[in-house]
Amino acid sequence: MTSYAAAGVDIDAGERAVELMKSKVARSRRPEVVDDASGFAGLFDASALLGYRRPLLTTSTDGVGTKVMLAQALDKHDTIGIDLVGMVVDDLVVCGAEPLFMTDYIACGKVVPERIAEIVGGVAEGCRLAGCALIGGETAEHPGAMGAGEYDLAGAATGVVEAERMLGRDRVREGDVVLALASSGVHSNGYSLVRHIIKLAGLSLSAEFAELGRSLGEELLEPTRIYSLDCLELARSVDVHAYAHITGGGLAGNLSRSLPSTLDALLDRSSWTPPAVFELLAGHGKVAQADMDRTFNLGVGMAAIVGADAADAALALLKERGLPAWVLGEVVSGTGQARYR
Repeated sequence: MTSYAAAGVDIDAGERAVELMKSKVARSRRPEVVDDASGFAGLFDASALLGYRRPLLTTSTDGVGTKVMLAQALDKHDTIGIDLVGMVVDDLVVCGAEPLFMTDYIACGKVVPERIAEIVGGVAEGCRLAGCALIGGETAEHPGAMGAGEYDLAGAATGVVEAERMLGRDRVREGDVVLALASSGVHSNGYSLVRHIIKLAGLSLSAEFAELGRSLGEELLEPTRIYSLDCLELARSVDVHAYAHITGGGLAGNLSRSLPSTLDALLDRSSWTPPAVFELLAGHGKVAQADMDRTFNLGVGMAAIVGADAADAALALLKERGLPAWVLGEVVSGTGQARYR
């Protein structure tokens, strides 16, 4: 005779993980969340949308890539969920949408309840920071497909925006100002290159670097900054025309997606100094500037395109909210590209 447990799936461990994560998930709750005693589905009261004239639902799905491998190597799992939320909800806010709720999915080689609870606790904290509710998720044990210490995670979120207030390239005008909103570090893109550089240069995650002020591993696991609440408040308060979430493809690549075909964003590379981690990676890996530009955010996690008359007020508001920001460039006649002076 054999059993599911003998095949490597521990149902009891999964149930224990659920119990451990409940209090963490509760911290992300919104008033619209409706309890479902069965636990089969997450419920959200859609009557909250009755105040909209034409509500557009928005959705986004993403993961955190190979950054999870660094979390596993360092045995630190409580912040990788924040990265997941940042990757998902800040894609929603680009069009001006408020994130409403999120679900997550974790696949692992072995369910270790405490570790799963730490991961989900990070997702819940990210949701709290973004103002959305974590209303459900799934943890799947994949013995034989993944090692006992391995896992991957992904998530999906739903948001809403009033149709007439939707932001995007159609609102962008010549003379608009491009603002940079600072990243917290590498965020969650480019980690395959990061790991390649670490291997190539023989770097240790525990090594301390004076320019970082902490270990390399601590720097690389710094959670992704979540911009949702800041961007929503900015759009409510000043004349915002478009946002661009700076993820895979870099600053110019992502900003170009928010430009009409007749306009360019002319960026001033001298307007900021990228955080030290990027110079460290480029130096040890001998990575060309063009590859750095296409791979990493280089210190800019979100870009906002605002009316010229709104730039000063926007910067003042972001400063009040503790988010470093600066004038990055301007919108000029062109062909739909973001480029450096």
